[in-house]
Amino acid sequence: MLTKQGPTVRELAVQALSSTERGYDLLAPKFDETPYRTPDRVLDAVTRAVRELGPFDTGLDVCCGTGAGAGVLRQLCRERAVGVDFSAGMLAEARGAFPPGSEGPAVHWVRADARSLPFAPAFDLALSFGAFGHFLPAERFGLFAEVYGSLRPGGQFVFPLGAPPPVGSRAYWSLFGFDVAMRVRNALWRPRFVMYYRTFRLGDVLEDLTQAGFVVRLLPLTELGLRPDGSPRARLVVATREGQDVSGGS
Repeated sequence: MLTKQGPTVRELAVQALSSTERGYDLLAPKFDETPYRTPDRVLDAVTRAVRELGPFDTGLDVCCGTGAGAGVLRQLCRERAVGVDFSAGMLAEARGAFPPGSEGPAVHWVRADARSLPFAPAFDLALSFGAFGHFLPAERFGLFAEVYGSLRPGGQFVFPLGAPPPVGSRAYWSLFGFDVAMRVRNALWRPRFVMYYRTFRLGDVLEDLTQAGFVVRLLPLTELGLRPDGSPRARLVVATREGQDVSGGS
C-alpha cells in the first residue's frame, strides 16, 4: 500500500477519520494502487463463470467504485452497463477509466446510495465486488431488495464470496483486529466510517437473499484455489429473480 503511487500514511489517517463517503472521495485518485481494489484474478474468474450463465444485454455494477466491475460487465453485456456509487470521487475515476467511445458497450454512471437504487426493473445482470463490508447487517436485506427491484424477471445478481480464514490463523486475527479497531473508532468518533470484514457471513447472506425474493445457488470458483480440506477458497453467489427468461437469455 505504501508505494510512491499509493496513499501515504497521513492520507490514510485522514480518510479513516472521515465519513465513509468522504473517505472514498479522498482515496479515489489512488484507490487502484491499494489492496482494496479487487484483484484482476478475481475479476477474471468471475467473468469466466458468469459468462456461462448468459447471454446478457444490460448489466448493473452495484457500488462500482472506480469501475472494476463495470469492466467485467463490458465483457459480458451486449448493449449497456451502468455503474452506481455514492462517492463522486470514485465515479470521477471510473469515468476516466472508460471514456465515451471506447471499445465495448456504453457505460453510464449514476451517483446514488445502493440502499435506495433509482432504477426500474431494467437489468439482466447485477454484480458487486468488495462493497458489502460497508453495509451493517441490518441494512443487508434492504440492499438485496433494492437489487431485486432493479432486475428483470429472470435476472441474476452475482458476487464472489471468499471462505472465512481458519480460526487462529494470521488472516483470522488480522480481520478480527481490524473489525475491533473499527468498532472502537466508530464508538468514539463521528462521523462513522463503516467497513467491517466479518459481518458478511454466508448463512446470513443466503437467508437475506431468500427473504428478498431470490432463488440462490453457489458455484465454486476453483481457479482461485482450494482449502486444505478440498473446498473452494471462493464461491460465486448466483441469486436469481424468478420469472420469465431475461430478454437476452435462451
